[in-house]
Amino acid sequence: MILPLALGTVLRSRYKIVELVGQGGMGAVYRAEDLRLEGRQCAVKEVQLEPEASFAAQAREQFHREASVLARLDHPNLPKVSDYFSERGRDYLVMDFVAGRNLKEIMDEARRQGQFLEEKQVLAWAEQLCDALEYLHSQNPPILHRDIKPANIRLTPGGTLKLVDFGLVKLLAPDDARTITILQGRGTLQYTPLEQYGGDTGHTDIRSDIYSLGATLYHLLTNHPPADVKQRFLEPDSLPSPRSLNPRLSSGTERAILRALEMHPNKRPASIAEFRAELRSSPLPEPLTDLLSAEGEWANATRENRFLIAIALGLIILALLVTLLAPPLPT
Repeated sequence: MILPLALGTVLRSRYKIVELVGQGGMGAVYRAEDLRLEGRQCAVKEVQLEPEASFAAQAREQFHREASVLARLDHPNLPKVSDYFSERGRDYLVMDFVAGRNLKEIMDEARRQGQFLEEKQVLAWAEQLCDALEYLHSQNPPILHRDIKPANIRLTPGGTLKLVDFGLVKLLAPDDARTITILQGRGTLQYTPLEQYGGDTGHTDIRSDIYSLGATLYHLLTNHPPADVKQRFLEPDSLPSPRSLNPRLSSGTERAILRALEMHPNKRPASIAEFRAELRSSPLPEPLTDLLSAEGEWANATRENRFLIAIALGLIILALLVTLLAPPLPT
């Protein structure tokens, strides 16, 4: 792990490091102040490629070529990449700094309170994520994210989601026969499909992002991350159904998520649009959902108070019998 930059360091005579936001084995993310644009906060992602000396120039050229592709992206659910450069033997991406909490923090708070995130809210978030991924996948060549997970999704104060980490972004060549990658990396275990474990030799495509999105929705709706694919390969029954963890989840949403989490890519939805359509058709109509919820609450109350209900019914029947069998009053 490389040492983080000291606070106060100024990169490219412009970006003053204010805070270390996160650090991993291949670099770090900082909050920085833009000295040219007063008041602007930005995120500076530091990338440590560490290639062999003979490939250093080639790796850096590849980084700049692919960073320029990211800089051309413009979507409301993606942070804007505004700059990229190399300095002091390290490479940097400069992006919008996204305020707000990530979805893992929001989910963990609900879990600590013994609650689940509302299915309706999570599906609304899924719509925004599908928008972002459809945009990435529609680029020429298509762009894969490869590290979708709750911690990489931020909810801004205005309610907009941002898919914030481009660390493992991958560009698919038009002939789909080869790929080029900004960073070596395999994503986060519980959200990574089997084909992604091959690194650059593994054949990943848009269905790999669909798996990661399905794993993210599974976690958000059940408070449990899904079993990783290595465990599932060895123990086929190691992935609990979402409704066994969250009984209030609709069966349609469960079906859509489990299809996205299929081990073999051919069994998953072929596109984000197809997965989105399955999620949209999954929830019950809202009035029916409310009715079923109310029926469930009445059923629980009936079971818990069945003895008192039986006594009350007996008294009502007795009162009716007394009324019916009593002699008529004299006129």
